Amino acid sequence: MSVKKTEKGFKKFTEAEKIAILTEARQGVVKDVLAKYDLYPATYYYWKKKYTEMGPEGLKHGLTKERLKLIRQLEKENQKLKELLAQEKLENALKNDLLKKKYPHLRKLL
Repeated sequence: MSVKKTEKGFKKFTEAEKIAILTEARQGVVKDVLAKYDLYPATYYYWKKKYTEMGPEGLKHGLTKERLKLIRQLEKENQKLKELLAQEKLENALKNDLLKKKYPHLRKLL
């Protein structure tokens, strides 16, 4: 596992690396794992809390419970809007078909 360091000296771990560290610590001694990866205990327990509360999505940078809740709400709203749009398109297609049948001389316009 390669740890990336920024210009300021901060360590950067990917989501997969964080999950690997959490599972390794769960299987072994936490203190040894923290020493191996040069992590502070507060960082480890913060990751653990986020992972247990929100799953793998919780380990993404800047993701809070409120933000995740908002994202899920917007996804549901988006899905409803897509369904309404599909329903409108279907209704319009049916209306056009009925008009074509009723007024055959206007087929070219529709």
